Amino acid sequence: MPWSVASLTGQTQEHLVSHGDFLLHADVKADFIRLQTAAQAAGFELAIASSFRDFARQQMIWNNKFMGLRPILDDTGTSLDPSRLSDDEKVRAILRWSALPGASRHHWGTDIDVYATNLLPQSVSLQLEPWEYLSGHQAPLFAWLEDNLEQYGFYLPYREDTGGVAFEPWHISHKATTQGLLEQLTPETLSAVIASSDIQGRETILPMLNWIYSQYISNVCEA
Repeated sequence: MPWSVASLTGQTQEHLVSHGDFLLHADVKADFIRLQTAAQAAGFELAIASSFRDFARQQMIWNNKFMGLRPILDDTGTSLDPSRLSDDEKVRAILRWSALPGASRHHWGTDIDVYATNLLPQSVSLQLEPWEYLSGHQAPLFAWLEDNLEQYGFYLPYREDTGGVAFEPWHISHKATTQGLLEQLTPETLSAVIASSDIQGRETILPMLNWIYSQYISNVCEA
């Protein structure tokens, strides 16, 4: 079913329902509750770190990084000096860890960052960094998710680093609801949204948008 441009790009909440303090797509909530129930039976208190994120929030994250108000990280997670980066280099570096506003899968309410609260050590804040899920406190949860996500309708779109968005073992996506959305979220649609926005680096982004789309937006692991 076709989505509106506003829904695809995080500018409306009409497709969402609440789940505790978070918002999910209406077609995702039941499957996520089933996943939480199964995780609890396996010994994991599965919680949401982030779900729906609107355009304005994503733009704020992007702009703060572009202006040097939030860290820009390299591929190893080390902070870069923004004063030594060209606008083109800033765009490429930010895209490794943060989606372009209008193109985040979190706009859809179908994608959720998860963790197990009972695995988080006391007085430790969740960082959503790969080591936490590979060898750190969330590793048992990640192993369980890899074995069980599919039967509850979810998959890991960034389970491998394919040269686009960095490896995100915490990011799960609802297969049925996301099917066909990338075909609807075209570069032309994004171009119009970005051109009318206040995104920092807009003049640099627009000429490279086709490359960004193929490298960072459509470049996801298969469900």
